[in-house]
Amino acid sequence: MTQFTEHARLFIGGTWADPAGTDTIDVVSPHTETVIGRVPHASREDVDRAVAAARTAFDSGVWAQTPLAERLDVVTRIKDGIAARHEEIARVISAQNGSPYSWSVLAQALGAMMVWDCAIGVARGIPYEERRAGVLGPLLVRREPVGVVAAVAPWNVPQFVAAAKLAPALLTGCSVVLKPAPETSLDAYILAEIAAEAGLPEGVLSVLPAGREVGEYLVGHPGVDKVSFTGSVASGKRVMEVAARNLTRVTLELGGKSAAIILPDADLEAAVAGIVPSAWMNNGQACVAQTRILVPRVHYDELAGRFAAAADALVVGDPLDPATQVGPLVAERQQRRSLDYIALGQREGAKVLAGGGRPAAPGRGWYVEPTLFGEVTNTMRIAREEIFGPVICLLPYEDEEEAVRIADDSDYGLSGSVWTADVERGIAVARRVRTGTYSVNTFSLDMLGPFGGYKNSGLGREFGPEGFAAYQEHKMIHLPAGYEG
Repeated sequence: MTQFTEHARLFIGGTWADPAGTDTIDVVSPHTETVIGRVPHASREDVDRAVAAARTAFDSGVWAQTPLAERLDVVTRIKDGIAARHEEIARVISAQNGSPYSWSVLAQALGAMMVWDCAIGVARGIPYEERRAGVLGPLLVRREPVGVVAAVAPWNVPQFVAAAKLAPALLTGCSVVLKPAPETSLDAYILAEIAAEAGLPEGVLSVLPAGREVGEYLVGHPGVDKVSFTGSVASGKRVMEVAARNLTRVTLELGGKSAAIILPDADLEAAVAGIVPSAWMNNGQACVAQTRILVPRVHYDELAGRFAAAADALVVGDPLDPATQVGPLVAERQQRRSLDYIALGQREGAKVLAGGGRPAAPGRGWYVEPTLFGEVTNTMRIAREEIFGPVICLLPYEDEEEAVRIADDSDYGLSGSVWTADVERGIAVARRVRTGTYSVNTFSLDMLGPFGGYKNSGLGREFGPEGFAAYQEHKMIHLPAGYEG
C-alpha cells in the first residue's frame, strides 16, 4: 500500500511558500485508482511570484555571475542528492504513473542522475569565451545565459526530462521555473527538497505543479526568456504560438512514431530481444519507443511469431512489484485511448497477434495488455498516429529501399533503429532515415549527444553541447585592430 503524501506549500524562488489560491491536485495511483497524494495547484499569481523571483535573481547576477566552479559544486550536490534518494524517487514515480519499478530505478531515477552528471561534464568543456580572427579585426565571442527559463515537464519520465532542462539551464547561469505535470507532482517535491539542500541562491529555482491553463500562462509570461517544453505535438504547437507573442525562444521535444528496421541478414533472435524492451518500454508511454517494427517479408511469419510470443510473455501487474515488466497507464483517459486505437486497428484490417484488450488481472487499474498488430500498412492510423500505450505495429516490406521509405513516411522523426549483420550497412541506413536519434543493432539514448526530433517531433536539441546552446545567447565583441590582450 502506497502511503498518502500531502504537501501544503509551493517551492517559490528557493523557499517554501503558501500558495496564493486554495485549489489542489489529487495524485491518483493508476494501479489502485485511489488518491495517493495531494499538492497545491499553482495559480497565475504563484507564476507571477516565481517569475519575479527568477527575474530578480537573474538580473542581479547572483547566480549568472557566480564562477562556473561554484555553480558546478551546487549542481553536483543536486546530482548527489538524487543518487542518494534514487530508490525513493523510483517508488514515487512508479506509484504515480505506473512505470515498472525496475525500469523506474534505471531510467526514471538513475537515468536522471546520469543526465545531471553528463551535463556537469559538458559544462566543464564548453568555451564560454573565445578569441577569433575576424575579417575586420579580432573578435571576442561569448556564451551568456539566456535568462529566465520556463521548463515544462511531462508525466511519463518526469525526473529525466526535468534534469534534461534544469541541468544545462542552471549550469549556464539561468534561473528556472519548473512546471511538473499534475499527474507526477509528488516526485517534483523531492527534487525541490534536494535543490533547497544543495544551496541554490534565492530566486533561482521554483517548482509549480499545475495544469494546462497555468502552464500556458507561464509560457506566455513576458518575464520569461526561454521555454523548454516536452509533450504532445498539439501542445507543442500551442506553446510555440503563445511564446511567439513575446518572441520567446523555444525548445520543443514532442512525439514520435519511430521505426525499427530489421534487415534480412539480421540475427533475428537478437533483433527481437533488442527491440521488445524498446517497443514496450514504460508501458509504451515513451516518445522514443520503437512502435513500428519493419520486417522483411521473407522472414515475416517467423518474426511475427517471435514478437507475439515475446509480447505474451511480458509480465503485467503492480508497478511496484520488481517482477512487473508492464504496468498500468497513467490515467483512465490513456487506457481508453489505447483501447480505442486497438479497436480502430481491427477496423482498418490489421490483425491482433498478441494482447488486444484489458488483462483479466488485477481486475482494477488502468491496464492494457501488451498488444501487437500484424499485417499493418503504413497508411493505417495505428501506424501513423502516436498512441502512447503498449500497442506496437508490425509492418512487412519487400526490400531495403521500401523499408527506408516506410520509416521516413511519417510526420515524426524522433528515434529509430536498424538491425543487421553488417554494421556498415546499418550506418548507411541510419544516415538516410530522417530522424534525430538512431541506433545500429541496439537502442540507446546517450546524454552526451544531441537529442531531439525532425519534422513534428520538435525543435532544437537537448543533451551534449548542443543542448547547452539552447540556454545561451552568443555575443560578438569587436576588438581594436592589433589588440593582443
